[in-house]
Amino acid sequence: MSEVDDLVAKIVGQLQSGNTSSATTAAPAASGKELGGADYPLYQKHPDLIKTPTGKNVDEITMSNVVNGNITPKDMRITPDTLRLQGQIAANAGRPAIQRNFERAAELTGIPDDRVLELYEELRPFRSTKQGLLDTAAELKNKYNAPICAGWFEEAATNYEKNKKLKGDN
Repeated sequence: MSEVDDLVAKIVGQLQSGNTSSATTAAPAASGKELGGADYPLYQKHPDLIKTPTGKNVDEITMSNVVNGNITPKDMRITPDTLRLQGQIAANAGRPAIQRNFERAAELTGIPDDRVLELYEELRPFRSTKQGLLDTAAELKNKYNAPICAGWFEEAATNYEKNKKLKGDN
């Protein structure tokens, strides 16, 4: 099955189940309006704020555009702006922890998928040295401008050392 066939099959499945939000998650620049709980779900309330990573409007994500190649797999990815808008909604609805998760996720969109998988592996107990975790934190800050994610690695370095969870401790 080709990449386009896989994409079409996913979209059809979501349409049949009535769940179209994941097929259209992408985003905008700031709207200038503070969003809150009444703006959820973002896709239904403000489709004008959602753009694909290539700048297409969410209403351009149609079956015919997918089949014709006008929508690519890159268009199906969520953007940092959409994640931050979702976080704004969460924060203003009294859910600051969810907002922080959206901020962290927004940072991860700028990191290649294969590197994200490596990051998860590095955070597993006994997989990394303290210096390795600190080096990754520096990489996240300097290369990917991801200070929130970098903080996780700095915190892991401290906690893993304290709890003897570093590589070589077992």
